[in-house]
Amino acid sequence: MAGGSDAAEAVTLTCARCGKPSHLQCPKCMELKLPREGAAFCSQDCFKASWSSHKSVHLKEKLSLIGTGNSGEQNSDRASEGWLYCLKKGQERSPKLPHFDWTGTLRPYPISSKRIVPPHIERPDWADDGLPKIEPNSDFQHVVEIKTPNQIEIMREVGRISREVLDAAARVIQPGITTDEIDRVVHEATIAAGGYPSPLNYHFFPKSCCTSVNEVICHGIPDARKLEDGDIVNVDVTVYYKGYHGDLNETYFVGEVDEESRRLVQCTYECLEKAIAMVKPGVRFRDVGEVINRHASMSGLSVVRSYCGHGIGELFHCAPNIPHYGRNKAVGVMKAGQTFTIEPMINAGVWRDRMWPDGWTAVTADGKRSAQFEHTLLVTETGVEVLTARLPTSPKVFPWLS
Repeated sequence: MAGGSDAAEAVTLTCARCGKPSHLQCPKCMELKLPREGAAFCSQDCFKASWSSHKSVHLKEKLSLIGTGNSGEQNSDRASEGWLYCLKKGQERSPKLPHFDWTGTLRPYPISSKRIVPPHIERPDWADDGLPKIEPNSDFQHVVEIKTPNQIEIMREVGRISREVLDAAARVIQPGITTDEIDRVVHEATIAAGGYPSPLNYHFFPKSCCTSVNEVICHGIPDARKLEDGDIVNVDVTVYYKGYHGDLNETYFVGEVDEESRRLVQCTYECLEKAIAMVKPGVRFRDVGEVINRHASMSGLSVVRSYCGHGIGELFHCAPNIPHYGRNKAVGVMKAGQTFTIEPMINAGVWRDRMWPDGWTAVTADGKRSAQFEHTLLVTETGVEVLTARLPTSPKVFPWLS
């Protein structure tokens, strides 16, 4: 809360909640230059009690700034600089916010132009035209590949690089940074390591990583929105290096986060840890979902059913498919030499999802928050090796690991 200015002494402001004389103002309203009437409060208690409804004023003002054709200078400036809304799985752009029955308070913001990859970087076959060619027709869409020792060494290398790239992103997360800036950090760190950011132009995805905020389940597109105190954000990184992919993601706290969100994120982390602990030769792929579903359900949370873990290596996505929910029908058992991801998406409300008009961003059907964690794993003769494991240098961002 900020104190009222001296210039306002002649004006008597009343508390937006109780009507008493007021000398305190909402700092966010001051930042957005909103009228002082309706932004004044007599005490911290009144401000806190009004916050759940009062914050909608901020959202309305932000949407008006980037809005739908009458959006004023800010939107015009962004459009003239190449900042546009993403539509149709990345194949179209628009200067206007699309119409949609949004499920929560989050909205898409304009996105920047495609980032450049230097010519010396080895690229996957979709880098230029957006269309994977080898992946859809590979036998490994139906048969789970057993990696050779040489392949495993490269997978270890790309897994470590992927982890270092994600850690670089984690270090810059704070209130006020845009998800586009996070994407820039991921892009530059990937290039510096000699890799290609696998998501970039994969089926026309327009950015180098996925950033999924609050009610976004997965595949959020980095854009011009600034992260706010109390948000949660998942950053999903995949690096293509020496012909192989390494894939991982984590969900981070932005500033001070409410207790419900903290429990959601920690439970999601635990779901992945419990799933990893059971990985070894002979375990059925379908059993992964039983372990995750049990732990999430015990905490009153739900498991997303529309997206699953996947095989990975020379192909970004291949067999096996590993659902994270219970009573699934996944086929096959784990064998030494297999590499795949496990990446549970856990919702605070219902498990169902909806798709934004951009064709990528999956959000919770009820607008409640979602969290996710992911690792790339190698099945060994005796158990599992986490190829994207946290390093001694990884930022200490999760309180439960202290």
